[in-house]
Order: sequence, then structure tokens, then C-alpha cells
Amino acid sequence: MAALDTHEQEQIEAIKAWWNDNSRWLLGVFLIAALSMAGWRGWHYYKNNQAQEAATLFHQFSEQLGRGDAKLVNDAAAALMDKFPSTVYATRAALMAALVSEELKNLESAKKQLYWIIEHATEDTMRDVAHLRLAAILLDEKNFADALMHLDAKHTASFDGLYSDLKGDVLNAQGQSDSARTAYKLAYEKFDAQSSYRNLIQMKLDSLGLAK
Repeated sequence: MAALDTHEQEQIEAIKAWWNDNSRWLLGVFLIAALSMAGWRGWHYYKNNQAQEAATLFHQFSEQLGRGDAKLVNDAAAALMDKFPSTVYATRAALMAALVSEELKNLESAKKQLYWIIEHATEDTMRDVAHLRLAAILLDEKNFADALMHLDAKHTASFDGLYSDLKGDVLNAQGQSDSARTAYKLAYEKFDAQSSYRNLIQMKLDSLGLAK
């Protein structure tokens, strides 16, 4: 091996000195990067496992839904909502359980589940449906102010017709015929010309008579 000249020796000594000064920092960066990668992989593994477990619970929930036992349906939905609140399975189970509760006139349970969806849903459409169903329940309870609050909530454009129609119902129940008529007209315009829903809205408009 050829002897190193003075310049090369100085370079090696400089590298050694730099390594001594910076080795801990470099090892720390490497360790953080390694842990981050392991954490990222571990998170994905955890999320995948979470999704699989949530899917299994949702299957069990679906079985209870098929049996028609309201208590078992609510218990199965609650298990998903408690253990896997950030999954789509939980919000879907909560919505279906709310509809079952609503059908059985257990409105407090239905409202609780719908409020949960609004707070936890990651999908806008699920939140939109929850606001709509809550408004309908509140209308039946004559809680008009809260019903309108939910109908004024931000929602996707595809729900404009349904929101406006129900808003018309609330305003009409309050005796605000002119405002109800405006809401119904907007709802009518939002639905496709071929939609049978338009006929229902037209009936509501007819019942209010001509605008003054």
C-alpha cells in the first residue's frame, strides 16, 4: 500500500475530527429515520388490523340487523362506535342503528347515534344524511330552531334539494308560508325534471297557494 502524502493525511485527519464531532448527531438522525419507518409500517399494520377487526364486527352487526332485534342492533353498533370510531364501518352501523331506532320511535337513541355520526364521520355524505335525519326528528318534536340549524349546516351540493324541501316543511310548520314557498321552489329546481320527487314538492307548493 502506497504511503499517504501530507495532503491526503491531513484530509483523513479532518474527516476523523468531523466524524468525532458529528457521529452522535448522524447516528441520532439515522435512528430517528429508522424508527419513523418502523413506526410508519407499524401504523399501517395497525390500521390494516383495525380495518379487518372493524369489518368482522360490522359483519356481526349486519347479522343482528337481519334478525331485527333492536337491542342487539344497538349493542353491535355501539361496539363498533366505541372500538373503531374512525372507520367507515362505525358510521354506517351508527346510521343504520339510528334508522332502526327512529322506526321504533326510540328517538333519543336515534338522535344520540346521529349526533355521533356528525362528530365522527370522515365522509361528508354520512354527515349530510345525519344532519338531515336529525332535522326531521327535531321537526316532529317541534324543535324548529334546532331543525333549521341542522338544515343550514354545510353540505354537499347533491343534498341541496332534500335540505331545501325539509327546510320548507319546518318553515311551513312555523306558519312562515312565504319562506316555506321559497324553500320549496329552490328544492323543486334542484331535482331533475324526471324525478318523481318533484311531484311531491309541487303538491306542497300547491297547498300553499299562489304567492301574495
